[in-house]
Amino acid sequence: MSSPSSVLSWKNYLTLCKPNVVAEMLFTAIVGMLLAVPGMPPIALVIYSTLGIALAASSAAALNHFIDRKADAEMSRTENRPLPKGNLNTTNVISFAVVLGVGSMLLLIFKVNVLTAVLTFLSLFGYAIVYTVYLKRASPQNIVIGGAFGATPPLLGWCAMTGEIHPYALLLMLIIFVWTPPHFWALAIARREEYAKVNIPMLPVTHGAEFTRLQILLYTVLLLIVTLLPYLTGMSGWIYLASAVPLGLGFIYFAVLMMRNKDNKTAMKTFGYSIVYITVLFAGLLIDHYVMLNL
Repeated sequence: MSSPSSVLSWKNYLTLCKPNVVAEMLFTAIVGMLLAVPGMPPIALVIYSTLGIALAASSAAALNHFIDRKADAEMSRTENRPLPKGNLNTTNVISFAVVLGVGSMLLLIFKVNVLTAVLTFLSLFGYAIVYTVYLKRASPQNIVIGGAFGATPPLLGWCAMTGEIHPYALLLMLIIFVWTPPHFWALAIARREEYAKVNIPMLPVTHGAEFTRLQILLYTVLLLIVTLLPYLTGMSGWIYLASAVPLGLGFIYFAVLMMRNKDNKTAMKTFGYSIVYITVLFAGLLIDHYVMLNL
């Protein structure tokens, strides 16, 4: 039986990986893998690819914990993370991140393909270093520019199966890229006082909540348009379209609700809907793909 201290340590390291965020990323990556080929891809390749991408994403998350440790200690949302609480030290976190990152690269290079390894490394470096170290504190457009790094999982999944960058894979990446700002800004509105306290220039801090609500509305309209592209380009069929349109209208409804209610509760409801939105949207892509194959 594990001792309480070993269980605590295991949970701390798991927390470093941001498992909820990584799980959502992996879902979109696996959808990318399955959409890349007719029928089912080789199961071993899917497993190696998923594990490699998961290790890289977890490494980036751990580095994010290390870089943001001082700000995390001052924000109620993050003050109980392992570093601010003193449950792990910086050496523990850096060592853990390096082991995961190196393991990811070795796995992807030798069991998947070099292109996927290179793209995964660029995504890891972009999120952990370019976004967290520089962009996050340099511009209120941080989440827009940095969103490109977080939008790569379906592209990585597609490349893992085919060894190439396909326009459809870039389209999947575009959907997540446009989804990221309204998704994150809803949370940022509800947490704007905390971001202001640690001098992180999120849009609600620099330009106000009202301006950010308008940007969320505009982005949700753009997102609805972008999500029509898989159908319009022939990538997906009517089953996907039947899910994308009501989902998009639902997101716009929440954005309008935020304009009317102007409270943090509505902002958090919008944030919650955005997570359901991207999950169901990609599930719709997957269902459409396999139904259309059997028609």
